Amino acid sequence: MMCTDMSSNRARYNYTWMAHLRSLNLTQEDLQYLINITSFDDPDDDGGDGHHHHPMDNGCYNCGGAVKSYSLLFRAAHGYVSLFLCVFGALANALNIAVLTRKDLAGSPINRILCGLALADLALMVEYTPFACYMYLTTAKKEEFSHVGAVYVLLHTYVSQVLHTTSIALTLVLAMWRYVVVKLPNSMHAICSDRRCSIAIKLSYLLPFIICSPTFLVFEILETKVVENGTVATLYHLGLSTIARVNHELLYMIHLWTYAVIIKLLPCLILTVVTISLINALSEASERKAKRLPTQQQMARIRNMKLKKRMDRTSRIMIAVLLLFLATEFPQGILGLLSGILGRGFFQTCYSLFGELMDMLALLNASLNFVFYCCMSKQFRVAFGQLFKAQPSIMFKPNNILETFV
Repeated sequence: MMCTDMSSNRARYNYTWMAHLRSLNLTQEDLQYLINITSFDDPDDDGGDGHHHHPMDNGCYNCGGAVKSYSLLFRAAHGYVSLFLCVFGALANALNIAVLTRKDLAGSPINRILCGLALADLALMVEYTPFACYMYLTTAKKEEFSHVGAVYVLLHTYVSQVLHTTSIALTLVLAMWRYVVVKLPNSMHAICSDRRCSIAIKLSYLLPFIICSPTFLVFEILETKVVENGTVATLYHLGLSTIARVNHELLYMIHLWTYAVIIKLLPCLILTVVTISLINALSEASERKAKRLPTQQQMARIRNMKLKKRMDRTSRIMIAVLLLFLATEFPQGILGLLSGILGRGFFQTCYSLFGELMDMLALLNASLNFVFYCCMSKQFRVAFGQLFKAQPSIMFKPNNILETFV
């Protein structure tokens, strides 16, 4: 489901900050000094070991050339593309909520999980829209370095990561819930009860605040004094907090490893295993139904072929959902893991170049659930059509929208 993680946002903010500094008639030495002090390092900081560190002490990595050129292209287009995805995604998720909260669908636990997922994605789209306009579509200069602007970017960093982590958690809950329904149909009512569904949704909204808590302490707003035409100007930007610099930057490393392993890579592994198991379970269920049919009859063979086509279509859509999720989350996890292993030199020169691309993929991921639901469920399509009709809707048995594959 969107990147919008704290690290990439801070990198993009510093990139915009540095770009505008070039318009202040600074010397090359002044510009280099400012670049150094905004690279998550304090020139007077000894890291708690009595030795001074340079931003590139942990290694020098060159991700320039074609990678940097493509990164600049993505940055130029990111504002417009992300704004389009946010508008489309907000509308799509609002329609999801409108369909899933209908009386004929709201009684299913899976539909409640889908509704919770749509709500998290909708909040993410709404939150990201003003950020995209502020960072990429405005022509403001010094206003971007005001204290209010820095506070806004910091709040965006916190809120967006929590919301995105909530979407990831609900995606995992949905996959495991669906697996139980397909694999253990006789026990699903006992295992997948309304009470457990409510607990799973509440935990998906509460646990991200705990998991992302290191992020809330890692960054703070820093001040930089710049002299322009004899006037001293104060520029505000994000950097490592004081507590994140001590003890060999222990808190910063905890943040990186939590982000890479727990928030990104572990969900990718779980979703991959569950999706593969779910596809196998669907195939086994299809075979069991086929064996019950008297295949000697022509009508039975036709039904068997239709059933197989439905399962194949469902499997392809589930694979598409998995691949999109992996394309969004796995690269972020790998880059975050490398940043933790190789140090901030890798983060500053390599990781930050991919921020806009990963955000675009994450926004796209959060926008496509409506399309997937329409492809997977006839019941969802019918309920969606009823939203625009004046006559009373056709009432369904309160099933989940993923039970009817067409």
